[in-house]
Amino acid sequence: MTYEFLWFEGLPFPFVGHTIEGLKEACTKYVIKDEDTVMVSYPKSGTHWLIEILCLIHSKGDTKWIHSVPSWKRSPWLETGQSCKFLTESERPRLLTSHLPFHLFPKSLFTSKAKVLYLMRNPKDVLVSGYYFWTTSNLTKKPESLERYFKCFIQGNVPYGSWFEHIRGWMSMRHRENVLLLSYEELQKDPRSTMEKISQFLGKKLNPEELDSVLKNSSFHVMKQNKMSNLETMPESLTSLHFSIARKGKCSGFRMHEIT
Repeated sequence: MTYEFLWFEGLPFPFVGHTIEGLKEACTKYVIKDEDTVMVSYPKSGTHWLIEILCLIHSKGDTKWIHSVPSWKRSPWLETGQSCKFLTESERPRLLTSHLPFHLFPKSLFTSKAKVLYLMRNPKDVLVSGYYFWTTSNLTKKPESLERYFKCFIQGNVPYGSWFEHIRGWMSMRHRENVLLLSYEELQKDPRSTMEKISQFLGKKLNPEELDSVLKNSSFHVMKQNKMSNLETMPESLTSLHFSIARKGKCSGFRMHEIT
């Protein structure tokens, strides 16, 4: 499988939306502040779902923000070209998103009091979701087949590198008080309790009605209908006819696919 990647520090990145200069700036010069909230995940682990949850918790269930501002402006991606502009314009406390592996993250994070949420997902579901995402986007060359993509995934020759190394790196932060580990599966199984845990971690006190709004408006069905959350506002040049950031929204979807 021949991917067209942007290579940085030995890792492959999507060639659209990333530059060597932008990655260097993000990894070596960007300063994480104590009041920031940083959401980190490996691609296709439920990233946009957690962004929506964090935005709704931040606004105490008020939907005006998620209906008027695209998710990539509400919680800018640290490693992309326009992130600095959006982050500069953001009102603090800021929300930041990243897929960067542990060893490439700005060193300022590790001496700050910023709240860090790391989201994990069953790698089999990550694999299948990633295959369909890269197939329907124009961010990098499309996978030839699920079987070939599986081999590249195991080798770490996919965008952002090895899932195994990504998890291993960020798991080393698990004992820090300002770090919360989350799983896609627990969000699926008990979303209300998990959202309460996130709120408490962030120091946000939500009343039952506000929590109800967070739960309702971050649901798969509602997010899929919100063009500010489902990336419908992305330029057509970056997507294909069948592109959707929210595809299934289920656990163990990999069982429907057989890889030989």
